[in-house]
Amino acid sequence: MIVSRYLWVAACAVGLFVTRGGADDGAPGGAPVAKRVPKEVVQHGERRVDDYAWLRNKEDPAVIKYLEAENAHTAAVMAPAKGLEEKLFKEIVGRLKEDDQEVPYRKGNWVYYSRTAKGKQYPTFCRRRHVRAGDAAAPEPAEQVTLDLNSLAEGKQYYDLGASEVSDDGNLIAYAEDVAGSREFKLRVKDLRSGKTLGEKIDHVSGIKWAADGRTIFYTLQNEAKRSYRLMAHALGTPAAQDRLVYEEKDAQYELGVGRTRSGRFLVVTSASKTTAEARVIPADKPDAAPVLVAARREGHEYYVDEQGGQFYVRTNDKGPNFRLVRVAVGDPREEKWEEVLPHRDAVVLENAECFESTIALFERAEALPGLRLMNPRTGKVVPVAFPEKLCAVGPGANAEYATTAVRVEYQSMVTPRTVYDVDLGTGALALLKRREVLGGYDPAKYVTERVYATAGDGARVPVSMVRRKDYVGGGPRPMLLDGYGAYGYAADVYFSAANLALLDRGVTVAMAHPRGGGDFGRRWYDAGRMANKPNTFTDFIACADYLVNQGYTTRDTLAIEGASAGGLLVGAVLNSRPDLCRVAVMEMPFVDVLNTMSDETLPLTTQEYAEWGNPNVRAEYEWIKGYCPYTNLGAKAYPAMLVRTGINDAQVMFHEPAKYVARMRAVRTERGRTLLLKVNMGSGHGGASGRYDAIREIAFHHAFVLRELGVER
Repeated sequence: MIVSRYLWVAACAVGLFVTRGGADDGAPGGAPVAKRVPKEVVQHGERRVDDYAWLRNKEDPAVIKYLEAENAHTAAVMAPAKGLEEKLFKEIVGRLKEDDQEVPYRKGNWVYYSRTAKGKQYPTFCRRRHVRAGDAAAPEPAEQVTLDLNSLAEGKQYYDLGASEVSDDGNLIAYAEDVAGSREFKLRVKDLRSGKTLGEKIDHVSGIKWAADGRTIFYTLQNEAKRSYRLMAHALGTPAAQDRLVYEEKDAQYELGVGRTRSGRFLVVTSASKTTAEARVIPADKPDAAPVLVAARREGHEYYVDEQGGQFYVRTNDKGPNFRLVRVAVGDPREEKWEEVLPHRDAVVLENAECFESTIALFERAEALPGLRLMNPRTGKVVPVAFPEKLCAVGPGANAEYATTAVRVEYQSMVTPRTVYDVDLGTGALALLKRREVLGGYDPAKYVTERVYATAGDGARVPVSMVRRKDYVGGGPRPMLLDGYGAYGYAADVYFSAANLALLDRGVTVAMAHPRGGGDFGRRWYDAGRMANKPNTFTDFIACADYLVNQGYTTRDTLAIEGASAGGLLVGAVLNSRPDLCRVAVMEMPFVDVLNTMSDETLPLTTQEYAEWGNPNVRAEYEWIKGYCPYTNLGAKAYPAMLVRTGINDAQVMFHEPAKYVARMRAVRTERGRTLLLKVNMGSGHGGASGRYDAIREIAFHHAFVLRELGVER
């Protein structure tokens, strides 16, 4: 698992017209920023002065007072829209089937599922005994609760379930929980036979996997910088201080992940940076065995391992950036023994290869669109899978069984809610198991999706995905909400959001740009938007916005843009370059203080991300970061109306980055009549509120702001 400054809180939403927000002249009450001592930094012979560095210390009561004053100011400015916000909240909840259950999946002698209940913030995880096919006379087995997150979250402002894993015998569940939003996960173990929580309490845990014996837990341990750097083995009932160190990753640019092949035969320990990955394997029935290296790391070589029928199947980029598939005997996995199964293809990215007993499911991407093919590795026969829409998202679902006749996938589009299919491994035929119900009379036929391409200055064709209502009576350009990310090689797949419907029904187009830096066209697209090439991400987004305006989809005065985390960096850099681009901008948990953060090795994630942004200790890399850093480059410009959101416990983009950004913008911007708000969740981290109703309230506020500033009315 590679952790990054990324988390997208989904869903776009709703609104009615209210009078546009009032002026926002200068800082709100609270601690007076100007009286604080600035921090001076000399780097590569250059002197930088940070007037707002004092905001970094959340242990300082003056900082808390300042943030609370910002929140009070935001509440006061948004008070006229409180009725709209409440209407939006009720409308979004009204689309939600509050009492619901996910599709069960089998693992061993049990079928597992989760369910939600009206009024409850969190899901409850459950299971029942598996009933064999043909045993129709058998009564339905009783439900057993494995984890009730509502009970676990009781009395807590925040609760997040991280990794969780049931032992092979089905008797125990190991899970990791975070009660602050700071990615400080603690491992716990529950006995599912008695319902009692055992004495295990291990801090700073990320990944969890059981050995086959049902008594040994392998877990990855994080250091102070939130880097997963050690694989530990814990024997139930023993003190954590006695846990065995299995492997330590000493290179600060790498971190560890632990998995297990679907066959159950091997644990796989992957050590990965942004550009390189290597794997070690441990027989699951021999937890004391030393890890065996598959192939030694070399810069730029990524490979990932699964197992089928006594052979490792390895997805590797050794022959090209889009990956090929090879296999090798588990007894001698050396690289020189690798045998090609599927060659590298210039036009198709092999994103994942999921091994089942008889078939390998190949999750691929071509023309920035996902797809699935099924391959029989013994015969070489490949069966393509046809999905209902071209512009869609497809990915693996819950597939816990190795011996199966179907692969479960999750599917959605901008008009089709999350859908679960079982795909026949022999024919590729789809069996619909469930489509998430959207209440309120939703009819997908009323909406249309479209993909268009903007042309960047260097000729690159940059996709934009859009959804809008077909019969909007206004005609001509429409108000638009345009989202962007473009980092870490993550493909920006389209998604369905029921909260978008109120936007769409009021004539707002919801759009998503796919700039370089993401993984929409594979590694080449990623490399073209990172390190020295990072400015391509920003110019691509600008090209998309300009195209949408020039082609009459929207106007500058009716365009809102938004981005979260690294997408917030995108929005900040774009606005420094083109403050005229849009009327409204929203930045959520934005990574805006890039130069200072990447220069501070004590902060979480910094060293792991040198290969994404650059290392400012290197003069050339310092210069390119300095050239686009949103905070560093704030200037005397007429910025649009803005909402900036953060969480006090954010361990990925620390809260002080957006707080400093807003403080400096207040001081330097030239247009004082436009709204500028900072909203700080004083009990959450990078993902915002954890409970589903609390999260919907945040969405309602977010979109009340956007619609208010755009002046959208029926």
